[in-house]
Amino acid sequence: MIATAAFVLAFLTIGATVVFLAFGGGPKGARENLHRQGRGGSRFAITATLVVIVAFGAGIPVAVIASNQDNQSKQAPGGVALTSAQQDGRQVFAKNCSTCHTLKSANAVGRVGPNLDVIRPVAALTLNAIQQGRARGMGQMPAGLVDGQDAKDVANYVAATAGRD
Repeated sequence: MIATAAFVLAFLTIGATVVFLAFGGGPKGARENLHRQGRGGSRFAITATLVVIVAFGAGIPVAVIASNQDNQSKQAPGGVALTSAQQDGRQVFAKNCSTCHTLKSANAVGRVGPNLDVIRPVAALTLNAIQQGRARGMGQMPAGLVDGQDAKDVANYVAATAGRD
């Protein structure tokens, strides 16, 4: 939405410039008309230019920041509401697991470990893999990569979000 508004405003600005040049007798005529302006006209032109610069330079970033609220940090894809422990699990997963595993809810696209969105493991299986490690095929997952409550949080997060679009 904001990108569209910025594009439209830029297009209108370019259009206004073309019209100004066309009605002013081309680039040379427009330049001559600018030099013949009185003091009030020059102030108006400078003020209008500054307003446009501020509108683009500050207005668009402010609009983006205002519309980019962090209201979905407690949700995973598919509208899955995450508990605070699962949110912690998401952060631990991103730090320790995302380089090897694919999991859409964590924006992880690892290629070594299995795609968790496809196998959709239950929490117990994930917790076992974290505790015992895995060494099959081309990759190897070390045992105890995370432990304690972090391991439980990751397992619950994966079980809640894997395969949910």
